[in-house]
Amino acid sequence: MTRPLRLAAAALAASAALLLTSCGSDDDKPKDDDKIAGADQGGEKSPSPSEDAEAGAEVDRPKIELPSDLSFTFDWAKTGDKAKDAVLADREQAIQAVDLAIAEHAPTHKAVRFYYEGDAAANTQKYVQAYVKAEARTTGAYRYYDATVTADGSGAGLTYCEDQSKAYDKYLKKDKVDKGPATKNSYVLYAAKLRKNDAGVWVTTELNATRGSDKCQP
Repeated sequence: MTRPLRLAAAALAASAALLLTSCGSDDDKPKDDDKIAGADQGGEKSPSPSEDAEAGAEVDRPKIELPSDLSFTFDWAKTGDKAKDAVLADREQAIQAVDLAIAEHAPTHKAVRFYYEGDAAANTQKYVQAYVKAEARTTGAYRYYDATVTADGSGAGLTYCEDQSKAYDKYLKKDKVDKGPATKNSYVLYAAKLRKNDAGVWVTTELNATRGSDKCQP
């Protein structure tokens, strides 16, 4: 995932494969095409909006409860295809899982382990750890749009845009929000790879990001 900027340098130092982003637009932003991927399974009960269409059974999912000052808008309609809609729904949960881990200062949060796997999980944990070290978290509003999804058997691909123009880093000790002006780099294009695990959950295995992509500009 990509997230606010000021902590990007610290997190990228911890893991060059992990992309952090921000609503702002300075030259200290992470470079294009950095990667993230993610984790195993685990977690407390909670229904998912994916409706477990492809799993054919109920799945125990981690509950995603975010701070009231943090919001996510997913401006993509259902495709009418059960597999593709499940991919979109599980990716929504995966996106929010990272911010939940940040908010709770828990690098190995069960929600991250549930929706990410492999090396990406380790990278995500390093990313969250950067926020823990800085005593900070994300705040503001994220918007996602222009999604294109393909699904074939147990594999899927997803591209989409993220609007970070109203998302920021919040430093808890100082109770300060690090705001910056929106620029071209506030808009990020993602290309994700997912796989359906044995529980029927679409987990993110790879995520490439291109900051300032022309495709995502308002």
